[in-house]
Amino acid sequence: MSALTFHYKMVDSYWRPIILIEVIYKRSSIKHEVLIDSGADYCIFNAEIGEVLGIDIEKGDRLQFKGIDGVEQIGYSHRIGINVKGITYNAIAVFSYDIADMSCGIVGQLYFFDHFKINFDYQKASIVLRPK
Repeated sequence: MSALTFHYKMVDSYWRPIILIEVIYKRSSIKHEVLIDSGADYCIFNAEIGEVLGIDIEKGDRLQFKGIDGVEQIGYSHRIGINVKGITYNAIAVFSYDIADMSCGIVGQLYFFDHFKINFDYQKASIVLRPK
């Protein structure tokens, strides 16, 4: 399969590696922007995204995690699908009430970096994903 190219998005006067994906649960889906974060272990979304998809958030496995600020947060893991420009795969994502409402999600090492070889080019403000 060929490479997928995206452009960084300007947020708060900085270029960020943010892309649009589709989050899928059963027969529901929602398009949502995510930050590609090489420092994140998990794919993390605001719980509201999960609720829109019909997920009973607190029925997932409870997980504690820390953001860059070091503050401990609580989330619940659920099996979902992720679609990136026509490439769909199964994933486990964490949904949390502790992160900003409808904020940009995060895709991390597990269930994103393990599916793509990723090339960040800040000077060109581009991200290239190559399916593994």
